[in-house]
Amino acid sequence: HVQLVESGGGSVQAGGSLRLSCAASGYTYSSYCMGWFRQAPGKEREGVAAIDSDGSTSYADSVKGRFTISQDNAKNTLYLQMNSLKPEDTAMYYCAAEEGRWVGGDARQYTYWGQGTQVTVS
Repeated sequence: HVQLVESGGGSVQAGGSLRLSCAASGYTYSSYCMGWFRQAPGKEREGVAAIDSDGSTSYADSVKGRFTISQDNAKNTLYLQMNSLKPEDTAMYYCAAEEGRWVGGDARQYTYWGQGTQVTVS
């Protein structure tokens, strides 16, 4: 089955940037959807961005223009470039994967999840 390992989180001042990475392995199908989600303490998990195997993307309104999702197929790695970070971006960030279909920002539709990486913006 699919395994996901996130990295790249940390602490940054408001206005700064971070790049998250998610190394993926174990795909069975050539088509897939991958997403970044975040969860702050006391809040529900929310979708941040998603990308499919064809390169189609979607973003939450709160991050449009600041965050960019991308993938390096040769490295089987998903990225989230986060610029102009705000304190409200502070959360645990997770990557997720679903094989064979587009599921966008609906966390309930994803089968595979990473362990998460913390992002703190002060």
